[in-house]
Amino acid sequence: MATPGYDRGFDPRDLAPPRAVRIALDDGSFVLRSPEPLKPYARCTGEWLERWAAETPDAVAFAERRPDGEWTRLTWKDTRERVGRIAQSLLGLRLQPQAPVVVLSDNSLDHLLLVLAAQHIGRAVCTVSSAYCRMTRDYSKVHSILNTLGPALVYADNVEVYGPPLASAGLKAVVVFSHGADRFPGALSFDSLTRTAEGPQVMQAMAEVTPDTHAKYLLTSGSTGHPKVVINTHRMLCANQQMIAQAWRFLEHEKPVIVDWLPWSHTFGGNHNTNLVLRNGGTLVIDEGRPAPGLVEKSLANLIEVQPTLYFNVPRGLDLLLPLLEADEAAARRFFERLRMVFYAGAALPQATWDRLQALARKVRGEEVWLTTSWGSTETSPAITMAHWRLERAGNIGLPLPGLELKFVPNGSKLEMRVRGVSVFPGYRDAPQLTAKAYDEEGYYCMGDAGLLVDEARPELGIVFNGRVAEDFKLTTGTWVSVGTLRVRVVSALSPLAQDVVVTGHDRDEVGVLVFPSAQGAALPPATLAARIGEALRALKAEGGGSSQVPVRALVLDEPPSADHGEVTDKGYVNQAAVLKRRADRVAALYDGGAGVVRVN
Repeated sequence: MATPGYDRGFDPRDLAPPRAVRIALDDGSFVLRSPEPLKPYARCTGEWLERWAAETPDAVAFAERRPDGEWTRLTWKDTRERVGRIAQSLLGLRLQPQAPVVVLSDNSLDHLLLVLAAQHIGRAVCTVSSAYCRMTRDYSKVHSILNTLGPALVYADNVEVYGPPLASAGLKAVVVFSHGADRFPGALSFDSLTRTAEGPQVMQAMAEVTPDTHAKYLLTSGSTGHPKVVINTHRMLCANQQMIAQAWRFLEHEKPVIVDWLPWSHTFGGNHNTNLVLRNGGTLVIDEGRPAPGLVEKSLANLIEVQPTLYFNVPRGLDLLLPLLEADEAAARRFFERLRMVFYAGAALPQATWDRLQALARKVRGEEVWLTTSWGSTETSPAITMAHWRLERAGNIGLPLPGLELKFVPNGSKLEMRVRGVSVFPGYRDAPQLTAKAYDEEGYYCMGDAGLLVDEARPELGIVFNGRVAEDFKLTTGTWVSVGTLRVRVVSALSPLAQDVVVTGHDRDEVGVLVFPSAQGAALPPATLAARIGEALRALKAEGGGSSQVPVRALVLDEPPSADHGEVTDKGYVNQAAVLKRRADRVAALYDGGAGVVRVN
């Protein structure tokens, strides 16, 4: 049999072969790891910038589109020079020791330069989701976050959006704006940070950065309670990029070109993608678009113009981009022309989306695209597993990367996955009790995700993601419902009518779904949409499966998931528990059988 992933033009030298070592344990659990040892990695993220500024000074490193439609581009030399000036300014401000730099606004070149400058001199950075300021007038949550972080300096793009929450936050921190600083008492302009000549203190400070120095703090997406502050060290970030490079060997001779909208307040965009460019000397184009109607068109324009070699998105983003590409063959040809890979993460991908994407690739380029994924978390910086071979369908999350051990522990009807290794976080900031609860007695981080081997006899074929352990529930019949698996199956069956679904049925005798309609679904008359949903669910039922695998009732929601109430993250992932709690009345209506409820006989 051919090695998985080395057909259809794949060069064996470009990807690590899929291999795994399985170690059985006496308690019924087992450990999976790569047989390949982790190779040496950088001491700190600043070493990446120093390297490319010296080796490829004139290559474009970063770019963003200006309001006039033209591009601002920074070479590696430009980037290093500006980072040095900003770092010198930060040192000159004599900021409070151990206190982080906090960023409140969206991705931008100024944002990036400040992050790189702070990390260069050993100052941790925390990027907070802009939604806490931009999409609400209730600033209590961002005030609570700022109070927890205790920043030495707070940066935001403009005073119009971010001035009001900062003015009422009661901070003693230095405040910096790129636009409108003169209209905020005591604030500094970002430009003023770039006018200080770099002195020897910058490289002296960088020399003192150790692998265990805190590089950044990231906030978890918890929907209830206060978000946890996850420590990311330089060791974590540098080791994780080395792991990825050993799986994607083509990075050693191909510099990645990436067009990316994913927010830097999350690990996918802020660590995985940005650091991929930093570690490998590629090019990152900041995409001002978003996976939302009216904004995804901006993403498409950037993708067509730049033509990335690697494309990263969440399933929601792919769902919105696909109709535009399907409707414009010339745009689709431009999009796929230089692509080596399409990569999804952040949520499970419905098989219908996979099939549509591959059908389009075959149409415009004569062959399928390498469609792949990874699995990880904020606490693991982020990648744990990687599918570094050609997959035939969605669901496989790959194999553990070098330097990591993945333990599978029986938990109810599932196998819970736990991870240990050099890129796993040391704990939550200023939260020793939460930190202690995060690990088991052997030092494995307990993520709460479940998985199983594709083939028990051939672990090298990969791992199937099996949802969250805590999301699953029992029907009154005693049958377990695997929420993560069922959600993906239903969204795929309802494609393209549903943006997402929330699975219901806890302490009831039937499974149901609350449906967030897509733009295409919402454009239909309500009766037509209900009929189409009923047809799709009946077709799903006809495929077979017991009561736990087929929803027999559905209700379309007229309000989209709310970021303010923790129902959806910046990446578009819908939090099942948050929706069920906030919309308990809709769950009750679903089972009362009133108006709008779709029944499947």
